[in-house]
Amino acid sequence: MSPAVPVITGKQMSQVVIRAGFRLDRQKGSHAVFVRDLDKRRVIVPIHAGKTIKPKTLLGILRDMGLTLEEFGALL
Repeated sequence: MSPAVPVITGKQMSQVVIRAGFRLDRQKGSHAVFVRDLDKRRVIVPIHAGKTIKPKTLLGILRDMGLTLEEFGALL
């Protein structure tokens, strides 16, 4: 059985992305684009005030970052 996907806001996700070595490249509206110069990965995080990221979107962000749920949990 796989671990449950945590409930997290866009702002919290942005902090995790930065801890994973990404930097904020730009933001347009409510979507922040982070890049990591090491391997040229790009991650887009929706930052909607007061709303949580849907589980499927969160898993897509983790896939783009190259992280597993366990690695993500360690960065929380």
